[in-house]
Amino acid sequence: MRDRIALIVAAGRGTRFGGPEPKQYLPLGDRTVLAAAAMALRPFMPVACVIHPDDGGRYRAATAGLDLLPPVFGGPDRQASVRNGLEALAADPPGHVLVHDAARPDLPPAVVRRILEALETHDGAAPGLPVADTLKRVEDGRSAGTVSRDGLWRIQTPQGFRFSALLEAHRQAAPGAFSDDTALAEAAGLSVAVVEGDARLEKVTEPGDAARLSAPDIRTGNGFDVHRLVPGDGVTLCGVRIAHDRALAGHSDADVGMHALTDAILGALADGDIGRHFPPSDPEWRGAASELFLAHARDIASARGARILHCDVTLVCEAPRIGPHRDAMRAELARILAIPADRVSVKATTSERLGFTGRGEGIAAQATATLSLP
Repeated sequence: MRDRIALIVAAGRGTRFGGPEPKQYLPLGDRTVLAAAAMALRPFMPVACVIHPDDGGRYRAATAGLDLLPPVFGGPDRQASVRNGLEALAADPPGHVLVHDAARPDLPPAVVRRILEALETHDGAAPGLPVADTLKRVEDGRSAGTVSRDGLWRIQTPQGFRFSALLEAHRQAAPGAFSDDTALAEAAGLSVAVVEGDARLEKVTEPGDAARLSAPDIRTGNGFDVHRLVPGDGVTLCGVRIAHDRALAGHSDADVGMHALTDAILGALADGDIGRHFPPSDPEWRGAASELFLAHARDIASARGARILHCDVTLVCEAPRIGPHRDAMRAELARILAIPADRVSVKATTSERLGFTGRGEGIAAQATATLSLP
């Protein structure tokens, strides 16, 4: 006999959600709501999903690459769907079963552990949170009294049970009589523990819920650039012209700081590098201001709905001195990127007279960019 299995109830139509398709198949980050729920349980036990008979194609696409048990077709309501799932497992029953809503994709591992621990001494266990808000009884849109919230908890899923006890309770229950398995189990006389749940386990019910759960995709990119120093009268670094007895050689204006930052942003977007977007073999970019390159990377990020959260540039050279120009560099980079200057860092260091930068043969720059994508 298997120790435990999770059943994810995913046969609903999500009529209250009102989206283009059932909410369990909507994207959530780089996966779907259903896949996120399954991935949260999969490290603890095998997972089987109870789906609508019309959703075979959606289900296969949503769970591609996940190692799940074969799906089971659900019934006309949640109670019937859970029973169908239990009956499908009855030929090779597990010791325990956890029943979870597909619409609760953000399941912390600690909640699962608390449920499993409670099942060692109880017939069932469910996570919950004490009711914190004032409760009112409302009649015809008006307050008709305050209800005591003492001892009241909001119950969440997954709800765990001894498999044989829950299956028997479902077989004895009147069809469609219960909204969740704890109510059904209690009616059958089973002992159900309530363990600490988590606010992240809120159910996806309204369109705004999916947006709340869709955490931003935080990306970090790195860039590095080097340009050779030649005789001249000044250098341009991070958009600021600095008088100097040397100049930087390059196809464009050779602004190593902006080049490194451009590559960092493109790297965070996984969109190649500056050489792919602006080939040095193309005469169009000969002597071009590097502002064009950085603005191009900014526009690519904007087109993808990304926000540039922070950027950090380190210039490596013995000369010229960067300190007196640091604030002007930060302001210029912030202007081009259309972000506040307090989200831009420019630093400078030497290489202790080692290597080509230490010998004054060139200037190097390293940059990091942090982006938030929807």
